Amino acid sequence: MKTYKFKLYQHKKNKYLHYSINASASIYNHCIALHKRYYKMFGKHLNQYRLMKHIAKLRKRIRYWQQLGLQAVQDIIQHIEKAYKLFFKQHQKGTRPPNFKKRRKYKSFTLKQASYKFLSENKRRINKQVFKFSLSQKIEGKIKTLTVKRNNLGELFLLVVTDYQPEHIPVVTGKIAGWDFGLKTFLTNSDGKSIESPLFFNQLRNKLKAANRSLSRKKKGSHNWYRAKDHLNRVYEEISNKRRDWFWKLSNQLTDKVNRT
Repeated sequence: MKTYKFKLYQHKKNKYLHYSINASASIYNHCIALHKRYYKMFGKHLNQYRLMKHIAKLRKRIRYWQQLGLQAVQDIIQHIEKAYKLFFKQHQKGTRPPNFKKRRKYKSFTLKQASYKFLSENKRRINKQVFKFSLSQKIEGKIKTLTVKRNNLGELFLLVVTDYQPEHIPVVTGKIAGWDFGLKTFLTNSDGKSIESPLFFNQLRNKLKAANRSLSRKKKGSHNWYRAKDHLNRVYEEISNKRRDWFWKLSNQLTDKVNRT
């Protein structure tokens, strides 16, 4: 499986996707509440198929849930089922059961086969709405699932999972290289050369402190508090993007160097 990630263009129609993610959070929390209540009353685990039938009946009465496709609802229930199975299997190791999530922190919903269609290279339709995204690379393989995900800044991304299998890449040089990751030194190769980390967190530490101070002065839950929180998340996003960009550039540089030698 291969996953492609594309960023959706900003548009007023994107609020439809935000509503769908919020509806997913509502269904998720309702299912968690039913699991907890069922176990408290009967001491048993709630069967996912019974839960699916129950949620399907509720969707006919709760209009807010109807904008989310049935397959997306089934994916939420299956996700909870996997989490509970993992908890019952590894609870002695400290694994915790799934718990409630705040709507603002709920991130995504997944469509498997229905409710979406690609109209062109950078357009796709979800239910009756058409959305455009930035086609940064060509999609190869048969599409298996489509996930709409939002980050802490409220930006929306499209994750496309396909069954693409890349062709076998032959070994160019036949040489072997070893790498050791460390705490003080980021990377040390088998030749004894070391690569230091740029420490992007330390570079933006002052900016991060200022954003945290600004957030602490605001009244929690107010409009200004959410604006300050978004600014803080934007700083964390900048650190993450710089770190990810450096990782990819470094890995390409190292592989190109090995192939040249």
